[in-house]
Amino acid sequence: MNDKATTKNLAETILQITAQKKPGTVNQLVELVREVYPASSSEILDAIVKLQSEGKLKLATPSQQTPEISAYLRTSAALWFWATIALAFATLIAVFAIPETSFPLVYVRYVLGAIFVLWLPGYAFIKALFPTQVPIKTSSENLDSIERVALSIGLSLALVPIVGLLLNYTPWGIRLEPVTLSLTALTLTFATAALLRENETRKKRNPKT
Repeated sequence: MNDKATTKNLAETILQITAQKKPGTVNQLVELVREVYPASSSEILDAIVKLQSEGKLKLATPSQQTPEISAYLRTSAALWFWATIALAFATLIAVFAIPETSFPLVYVRYVLGAIFVLWLPGYAFIKALFPTQVPIKTSSENLDSIERVALSIGLSLALVPIVGLLLNYTPWGIRLEPVTLSLTALTLTFATAALLRENETRKKRNPKT
């Protein structure tokens, strides 16, 4: 009678923990049960197998990539990505919606265009190459930021002429619209690659997060 009661209590504990904490694997469930119930791992495993065979217990197997990326996008560490996206699309809107004869709104177009050409492509490229730290070791975070700014401007000045040179050999030529769209696509590609690399790098450094 006592054995049946103990087995019943163990099964109830397993079901309760599964419903509350939603462990992804059997090992996680065993560890959680052992924290609150005085039973060996083999006894807990036997109870889990029995519950699964009876159809009372199903452990979900969450996908790894999409939930992690979606969760990472909601953290403050991904603010740079959203800022990059916002600046790129704001520049697109300004270029195509604000005519050159529209004063003083045209100055907004000039400011966004300067940031877009001199900063965004190189910044996204540097982020993709070095998602968490630039290759030159510095003694402070401020110096690291300054070096990232300098590298971003320098690479932007290198990437923009390359894009113009490639467009020169296409039917679209070097015109405002194709250059803007090409730089936008390039920036978004680099930013997305940087986001994925940054997420993977931080996950390796902090495997529990």
